Amino acid sequence: MSDPYSVAIVGVTRGMSKSDPKPMLKRVAFELDDAGISGYSEAELVDAITAPDANSAARYEFHIQLSKWDAVPAPAWAADTDANSQERRDAILTALGFSEEAQAKINHAFQVNLASAVVISGKQADWDPWYDPESGRTFYWEGYRGVLESKGWDAGAITELSRSTDEVVKRLANPERDDPYQSKGLVVGHVQSGKTANFTGVIAKAIDAGYKLVIVLTGTIELLRGQTQRRLDMELIGEENILGGVPRDISELTASVDYIGDGDVDWSDGKFVSYGKDPKELGIPGIRRLTGAKDDYKLLKAGLGYLDFRQTDHLVDPARPLYDPQNLYRPDIRIAVVKKNASVLRKLVHDLQSTKTDLGEIPALIIDDEADQASINTTRPKKDSAEAKERTAINRLIAQLLGELGRAQYVGYTATPFANVFVDPEDSEDIFPKDFIVSLQPPPGYMGGAAFHDLDRDPDDTEERTVANSNEKAYVRSLVADPDDTAERDAELLAALDAFVLAGAIKLHRAAALGNPKLFRHHTMLVHESVKTAEHELLAADIRRVWDAAGYNLPMGLKRLQDLWANDFRSVTAVRAPEEPVVAAFKELIRHIGHAVGKIAEGVNPVVIVNGVAERDYEQEDIDFQKRDVWKVLVGGAKLSRGFTVEGLTISYYTRRTVAADTLMQMGRWFGYRPHYRDLVRLYIGRNVPGPRNTVIDLYKSFESIVRDEEDFREELRRFQGFYGDGRPRVRPMDVPPLVYQSLPYLKPTGANKMYNAELTEQGEGGKVVDFNQQGEHDDKKNEAHFEAVQTLLDAAAERGEFFYLNKARAPRPWKARYGVVDAESLIKVIENFDWAKNFKIGPYLAFMHKAITEGTLKDWAVIVPDLDSLEPRNIGDRKLRIMRRYRRDDRPWQFSGSSTRQREALLAISSGIDSETVDVDGAIAEALELPAYKHVKDLKIPTRGAFLLTFAGDSRSPKFHDAKGYTDPRMLPDPTATKDIATLFSYALPLAAAPAGRIAFTVRREDRPDDAIVDTEPTD
Repeated sequence: MSDPYSVAIVGVTRGMSKSDPKPMLKRVAFELDDAGISGYSEAELVDAITAPDANSAARYEFHIQLSKWDAVPAPAWAADTDANSQERRDAILTALGFSEEAQAKINHAFQVNLASAVVISGKQADWDPWYDPESGRTFYWEGYRGVLESKGWDAGAITELSRSTDEVVKRLANPERDDPYQSKGLVVGHVQSGKTANFTGVIAKAIDAGYKLVIVLTGTIELLRGQTQRRLDMELIGEENILGGVPRDISELTASVDYIGDGDVDWSDGKFVSYGKDPKELGIPGIRRLTGAKDDYKLLKAGLGYLDFRQTDHLVDPARPLYDPQNLYRPDIRIAVVKKNASVLRKLVHDLQSTKTDLGEIPALIIDDEADQASINTTRPKKDSAEAKERTAINRLIAQLLGELGRAQYVGYTATPFANVFVDPEDSEDIFPKDFIVSLQPPPGYMGGAAFHDLDRDPDDTEERTVANSNEKAYVRSLVADPDDTAERDAELLAALDAFVLAGAIKLHRAAALGNPKLFRHHTMLVHESVKTAEHELLAADIRRVWDAAGYNLPMGLKRLQDLWANDFRSVTAVRAPEEPVVAAFKELIRHIGHAVGKIAEGVNPVVIVNGVAERDYEQEDIDFQKRDVWKVLVGGAKLSRGFTVEGLTISYYTRRTVAADTLMQMGRWFGYRPHYRDLVRLYIGRNVPGPRNTVIDLYKSFESIVRDEEDFREELRRFQGFYGDGRPRVRPMDVPPLVYQSLPYLKPTGANKMYNAELTEQGEGGKVVDFNQQGEHDDKKNEAHFEAVQTLLDAAAERGEFFYLNKARAPRPWKARYGVVDAESLIKVIENFDWAKNFKIGPYLAFMHKAITEGTLKDWAVIVPDLDSLEPRNIGDRKLRIMRRYRRDDRPWQFSGSSTRQREALLAISSGIDSETVDVDGAIAEALELPAYKHVKDLKIPTRGAFLLTFAGDSRSPKFHDAKGYTDPRMLPDPTATKDIATLFSYALPLAAAPAGRIAFTVRREDRPDDAIVDTEPTD
């Protein structure tokens, strides 16, 4: 940053970092005038702060500050604007003195972040404000922020991390407060999406704010604990605190210091954060590490004073408690990174109890990484199993820590929204996140579940799927071999190994083309076929056998790879990663193929078993991602420890010989960041795996169901976050469990003596399409009753006309339907005749409809029955109807797949949903309504009218009407078709005016304990 323009812009921007936005051009011009430069224009300033290089000093600093102003809660200079809104952005740029033309260019360069972290809080944050991120106490946070900048994080990602960590820290108790309060919360991230970065930021801000003791609970094996310790040491604790006063130039003394004594490459390369001086010399408390790179917590015995704040720290006024402002900011901070191991936690509790410091006066923070102990798809371990006993012991010790440390705050981190704190009240009573739940948004570049599925694709869409428009086509390859067909299984395994080798060669080609030979240190393939560890050796032997016969150094092997490149990888890269270096011809890859094969085969053999049975399984030299480049095939099982990151994962091979209830537990290992090789990722997955009771399961479809559940639940949290006008939270953390169960009726609390207190009583959102597809398992009489229930609706749908959907170009395209209008009360009576899955409750939806009728915001419904030419017509009873293809989900036969996306625009239009600020942003639906062909659709749009989509799907028990996957195929149904073989499905969109922002209501089961999240099933004396 040597040019005077950047110096001036950065200086002016930083000068406004703790103030209101002020006219920027004249301040920059003033600085430049001092440097002898005049005539600087607005256009030049805008060009500088929106430079194409995202890392240019002027752009970077401006972006950081702009994002801060975007997120300020309620500034006086923009009091009438919401944080992270376009109105706020307009106020900022106007205050900075930019013209409309300049504002448009800045907004184009820096989009307003509308998808920040979602916060569900038990009380409004500003009722008891204490945390000020601009207070001046930001030493460790600024150090950590510098680390992120050096790692290449862009300004937007750092700003979002700062914002989300602020949301957590400000919900902790003020460390100075006289009366102790324990805040308990949960942060929900995504698999391999940066949870560690978030809790490192939380720790940095918390210790800056005065928290003195930090306990980080990690996985169950030492390798994972050591990884977390190293990450905190490298990015937060820093060189000076690790040295602890030992002179770095005296080798006899540094030989016993972590990292230095081991000759750690990252230490010698200067990758550990350095604060320039010992923090204590700068008037900042140092950090004492209670655990080391290779040492979990051990009894301190004679060294107990190292932990004791009153024995080895100087308190300004020893008569006052530690948390008193006069004492709080001088003593050193203690940080312990410990395994979730009962014996280790007992040692920590023992030493804390042995100190002279009253534990009730220590502001402490407990971070629980991987807070969920089991996936929702696993069979819950029996209460007397070793796993259950250990989990119970750990939870009790956490509860004991919270009991001893009266000022301790508990923050759990998990990658699944369905953590065990929402599943078993008995297990979660002491650590329930009663104060807040924060749902993080993954930063750009994250490759999660949605990246492998076509979640928005219409099941009735006949458009040809290509690698350009289908994630499944681009990244997913089907495994269909019979488990006992060795030859076919070998062929599928060989195809996956070929992809692994070819992807490795392409990586090496890119590294060479970009002049960065260390671009891809790790390149891995994960194979998971059996939960039985005894079978892993056999599977590994099979892989080695196929590898040895692959002939990658022979013409036959190269011919296979050339065909794979020509028919698969070349086309995917062309449309999914056109910015990457181009492979003009296969011959450019040949020399890299030999190099890739050599790296994979290096060492003992190309295949490594990692089944997590014991600590030693993770201490193999071949998979030490810290010490060496890892190019290997990993064979893993269901015991592969949570949190074990498979670096460089590119090819995943996932199938099962048999499928049990815990099948989906390991799904998601292929998630994460894939810089420069996203287009090379492939998922080989079983599509017809034998299941229980002679069923066949498509693992890809089953996984898609889980992805949809998570996306729906996160959206549910987003929809109902925030507060009503009177300050009441719309949804409290204690209200979340019934939302989970409503979304996932197969989830049920298993506690015999405890239960969640909240009960959902009313739910609805205007202008949003909701599918009601949880009708319970197939029942002939239920199908007949449902069909009979909608006869009055079919009678009302007497008009015929064309409706529209928007294609990818956002142009309207027609579809035919019958339609009519029915009054609101009549529709309620129809819905009351439907039966539902056991745990799904229609009551809250009906209660909302009754209230909307009473309030006058819901009067009638437009009933729409699709009559598409592409669908099979069948005579059902005395009616001729078009039958859609819908299927019962493999993992939950009581629920059908969702409605067609093509019908949704019509529902949004008629219900006035398009009038919402977040729907139809480009006005394409509104424009279509003005076309003469759709005048009748526009006429249906009335503020008090909802839209009701009624469809019929094949649902027969008879195998003769099923396709190869066991789903009812409408084309195979006889004509006429019996009503017992037809499922009656519907979706609706309430009128927007009925609840523009959504409305939800809860009651409590125990009125004598209205604020308790978990209560006894029976009142106790």
